[in-house]
Amino acid sequence: MTRTIPIMEARKQLTSLPETLKHEGELDVAEITRRGKPVLAVLPWELYEALSETLEVMADKELMAQLRQSIKEMEEGKTIPWEEAKRELGI
Repeated sequence: MTRTIPIMEARKQLTSLPETLKHEGELDVAEITRRGKPVLAVLPWELYEALSETLEVMADKELMAQLRQSIKEMEEGKTIPWEEAKRELGI
């Protein structure tokens, strides 16, 4: 859920924003506005890390090609049982 907060109000609430952005186990984002226009996004650190990691993966062309191939194989039913995979990996 995105909350819109004017920049002057966000300034007053800065120290309490971490608690404000955690709502019933969900991570909210604060859209900070100046004169009614968005200028900043404030989000919990966990969400920032997740987004950063996702962007890193998406920027890796080789990794994305492997992911697409894996999804295609899965959709085609080309999977192996977990026990067989563990045996092949030696675990």
